[in-house]
Amino acid sequence: MFKIIWKRIKKTVLQISESRLLVLILVFCFLYAILINKLFNLQIVKGEYYMENYKLQIRKERNLQGTRGAIYDRNGELLAYNELAYSVTFEDNLSGAVDRNETLNRIMDQVIQIVEAHGDSVIHSFGIVLDSAGNYQFAQTNETLRLRFVADVYGLRTIDELEKEQKNASAEDLIHYLCTDELYGYELDDEKLDRQYILKMVNLRYAINLNSFQKFIPTVLASDVSDETRIAIMENLDKMEGVGIEEESLRRYTDSQYFASLIGYTGKISQEEYDALDEEVKERYALSDIVGKSGIEQVMDNVLQGDRGKKIFYVDSVGKVTEEVSFVEPGAGNDVYLTIDKKLQQQTYQIIEEKIAGIVLSKLSTVMNYDPSLEKDTMDIVIPSDNAYHAFIANEIIDEQHFGKEDAGATEKEVYAIYSARKSTVMDEILAELNGTTPYQSLSDEMKGYMDYMESILLGGILMADAIDASDPTYVAWSKDETISMNQYLNYAISKNWIDTSRLNEYISSEYSDAAEVYQAILRYLKDYLSSDMNFDKLLYKYLIKSGSVKGTQICAIVYEQGVLPMDEGTYNGLRSGAVDSFGWLHTQVQTLAITPGQLALEPCTGSAVVSDPNTGEVLACVSYPGYDNNRLANTMDSDYYTQLVTGLSRPFYNNATQETTAPGSTYKMITSVAGLTEGTIEGNTYISCGGAFEGVTPNPHCWSWPNGHGGLNVVDALNHSCNVFYYTIGFEFGKDRDGNYDSDRGIEVLRKYAEEFGLGETSGLEIPETEPNISDTDPVLSAIGQGTNNYTVSQLNRYVSTVANKGTVYKLTLLDKTTDANGKIIKKYEPSVVNKIKGVSKNTWDLIHDGMVAMINNTSSYGGVGIQVAGKTGTAQQSAVHPDHAVFVGFAPAGSPEIAIAVRIANGYTSAYAAEIGRDIVRAHFELAEEEELITGHAAELGDSISD
Repeated sequence: MFKIIWKRIKKTVLQISESRLLVLILVFCFLYAILINKLFNLQIVKGEYYMENYKLQIRKERNLQGTRGAIYDRNGELLAYNELAYSVTFEDNLSGAVDRNETLNRIMDQVIQIVEAHGDSVIHSFGIVLDSAGNYQFAQTNETLRLRFVADVYGLRTIDELEKEQKNASAEDLIHYLCTDELYGYELDDEKLDRQYILKMVNLRYAINLNSFQKFIPTVLASDVSDETRIAIMENLDKMEGVGIEEESLRRYTDSQYFASLIGYTGKISQEEYDALDEEVKERYALSDIVGKSGIEQVMDNVLQGDRGKKIFYVDSVGKVTEEVSFVEPGAGNDVYLTIDKKLQQQTYQIIEEKIAGIVLSKLSTVMNYDPSLEKDTMDIVIPSDNAYHAFIANEIIDEQHFGKEDAGATEKEVYAIYSARKSTVMDEILAELNGTTPYQSLSDEMKGYMDYMESILLGGILMADAIDASDPTYVAWSKDETISMNQYLNYAISKNWIDTSRLNEYISSEYSDAAEVYQAILRYLKDYLSSDMNFDKLLYKYLIKSGSVKGTQICAIVYEQGVLPMDEGTYNGLRSGAVDSFGWLHTQVQTLAITPGQLALEPCTGSAVVSDPNTGEVLACVSYPGYDNNRLANTMDSDYYTQLVTGLSRPFYNNATQETTAPGSTYKMITSVAGLTEGTIEGNTYISCGGAFEGVTPNPHCWSWPNGHGGLNVVDALNHSCNVFYYTIGFEFGKDRDGNYDSDRGIEVLRKYAEEFGLGETSGLEIPETEPNISDTDPVLSAIGQGTNNYTVSQLNRYVSTVANKGTVYKLTLLDKTTDANGKIIKKYEPSVVNKIKGVSKNTWDLIHDGMVAMINNTSSYGGVGIQVAGKTGTAQQSAVHPDHAVFVGFAPAGSPEIAIAVRIANGYTSAYAAEIGRDIVRAHFELAEEEELITGHAAELGDSISD
């Protein structure tokens, strides 16, 4: 048998050796040997090496955002541009790591140490910040945006998916959740570690998580870092897997404070912004892109964005590119040219600031504990010195939380000792009142202030405003009559289920607590809240200053100790010793604009102006004072600065020119004049007698000239002298039918018709956000002089006076001149857009209106010697009896052939004379009728004579 098998084998081998199959077998064996050798080399000889390095030996594909286009003024002056810089980035390749949190925390800690060691800082764009008391606070004060952020933290797509407990989560709760949650937490000990350190780590970890679902998208950990930081990071790449250095294009703005309200800023696109894009547009964006967040940057984002590029490459074990497979260069975005004149914009801003500073100086008084309600005329309201000193703390010119730090100055420590002693006693006094029954009206002003503040805290969540019955007798006794104590009010609120007890869980021991236990829980809640609330501290300092316990000289000295102003040893020591008077010091700082009205946030502290070409609708200047530095918001947002802008008492983040509405006051009288002349209610030679009051309605509304009156006036005289009775009469006549019966609705419809003709029924057409106008819907008598419910933005008043200037053509206001490609080729030229042409108004009517406005300016001493004929109209709008009136001016120049139209407003500016002076100086600036040094002095402006309107 064996021999047979052997013969068969030999036969088979012989047959194979004689056939072509032998060659194939030999080739196969050779290749197989090579493969075995290669596998042995990879797995045995160099197995350890490749095990350590295999993770990053992969091909990567990265989309590259195009270079953003620049923004210029009408003359080609640069307003926004890009600057090359370096950023520290992290690409998450640790998804499979067993000790992922530990590894990430180690890497982030190293990044923080290296970055901060060289004077740079890591990103701080998270929605939670540390306040000056060291407490976690939401950066966003808007409730909807706050809840959107909370939903993002919990990984929910909509706010509606939030559970009640999640909606009520505090900033502290969210930090704790992110640090310790078993499934999503970062494994950080938020109880033992320093809060600033925790917040930095959470910022970095949260930013990484946002990119975790996007493969190979790096997260920026630190932006615009120095060369020292860049080199140090590069030297330590082997210890920080995923960390790298990349070039980035940062958005920069020139002269930012003058243009920020117009241009806006850029930032990383949010999920909501991305989802809101049209499907076709989405192809141009990725969730890692930088986009316009507000202003022109946002409106023109699709124009400014460059075409996307793409890079395919390999990296080694430390993230270094070893091979570039392909590269598609990202394209440059298109440039945008605005209609704005950069120089005029800057000059207008400075004119407004200097004028407001002049008003503040004229009203500063050494009086303390001042009650403005005692004044008979709002023109007589003053700015008491204690309010001015407190403004340094209230608007955070100085940091009151630094008073208690180890490196605090001598004066800071003195003030902190006074504050600490008073806080311990005032808390006892507050708790005593909350346990007592003293009626609110019988409390001291200081205690009333504390009670009001505590009510505002409770209304933030514990007191359910929607549940309160405003007509309830007990509520009326508290809120209006002031005849009961807060103790009685809160206990009643508990009995009526106006209290959300779920917000008191940590203060209530039982789920079924009685009213007494709930009230005691509220007291414990308030005590804990006030103990660390910086706004309560500010309130406490207010009363310490009013009482004289903290002196003005101490506040002023701290300005030097904290470096707000450069140290002046002589002045500083003089303040400390009392040799330098604090009021005189304050006067000097405001006079020289070392301390600006925007910083003090007293009344007045804000202003706005819009200048346009009445023949095209092009806006030459659109100023909101005070401004802000949009460089600190662009690219990676400075959350602390953003919070300061949002909460600042002078509201620098708010565009006063386009978002703040005002009653137009007497500037509305041109509309009433046109309506009266066109409807046949009056003629050019119609005279109406003013005896100081209008007797057609009860109570009789007065003219500003009360009790003397103006006598008989025609329409030109009425505009010149701004006679209210003249326009009361016209408004009243509008309401009469043929039989002489008066119907206010009829009168309102006439005024509405003409207001809409002048474009006041809609926004002005500006490309940036603008508040909707409101045409008065009540009382034609008062509406005829710009009162009633008339409310318009300065931009809308500008379009209205532009229509008066050009005699009836309503243009769409625009900020856009043209767009060009990167080579300067014009892509689009924006042409004037006519919204309406007012018909039926005669040339004689327009001439009468212009004559009246010219007469008003000729009757104003501050316009003497301007060098050009100006037409204008002033107006005031009352806020209340305890606040100065708002000052408004509209006008155009030259009167005979208008080239510019102007609208100006100073909130709480006392008299329209000051707004008119700003208008005068804008005319002088535009037409170069005065040297710049004469217009812009760098000091508070001198004030001219008063104008009656």
